[in-house]
Amino acid sequence: MHTRRFVIAALVAAACVRPAAAQQRPLVTEDPEVIGAGRVLLEGGLDYAHDQVYPVSGLRGNLWRAPTVGISVGISSIAEIQIDGGLFSRLSIASRADAPLSSAVTATGSSTHDVEDIVVGTKVRLMAETADRPALGFRFATKLPTASNESGLGTDTTDFLVSLLGAKTVRSIRTVGNFGFGILADPTQGDHQNDVLTYGVSLARAVTQQTEIVGELNGRLSTRAGGAFPGTESRASFRMGARYTRGALRLDAGGLVGLTSLDPTLGFTAGFTYVFDAFTLP
Repeated sequence: MHTRRFVIAALVAAACVRPAAAQQRPLVTEDPEVIGAGRVLLEGGLDYAHDQVYPVSGLRGNLWRAPTVGISVGISSIAEIQIDGGLFSRLSIASRADAPLSSAVTATGSSTHDVEDIVVGTKVRLMAETADRPALGFRFATKLPTASNESGLGTDTTDFLVSLLGAKTVRSIRTVGNFGFGILADPTQGDHQNDVLTYGVSLARAVTQQTEIVGELNGRLSTRAGGAFPGTESRASFRMGARYTRGALRLDAGGLVGLTSLDPTLGFTAGFTYVFDAFTLP
């Protein structure tokens, strides 16, 4: 409840101030550039995933997430703090299968719902982009277990992620790349973990002064020789979309295709990004 009140209060506050430039929705590959000292970025959206699989609980179905919320706070000219999550997720259950934690699921009807897991992270720009070199950055994040395994939508585990970020703009095309690793806890036993490699590459092409076409490949690769623990398997998806900037507000929409048997077969997202000057650093 405290998390929900904080997010709602932040969104209400944002409506009362002047917005500015935006960032990376509908993509998830992180750009190394930060929002700037004393600025706050708010983003929100609606997501839909068809044929979403939850290997830990055994649930399968169509997932709605609304609203998804992201907040970034610029704590210096080269660093920002990020909080990402969602207030409501609802899965229309198409099937149930035996799974490690299927007995813990308390949802007995044709649907289940919960809040999203919260991800808290920090991004630091290590080098600014120049004509001869790309921008480089570093991001580390922790996923907190706010979604419960009783709903079937969570794993009740805490994960850690770290990535090296790079980006370069050539004429009207910006290319962004991420590479890192994650430490994912085993949802069935607390003393095991799976170390995964994470990756992402995205392209954004400016079509007009206001419109961009964007696309990306993003995922993770399990490195455990004995097979991944449920919920830590390899994942990959391909996204395409567009961003439209009008004044200081950026709107976006995109679709995705899952590339593994555990990813949703199809999905879409739509939302906005809004940045404003919030405070002055001493």
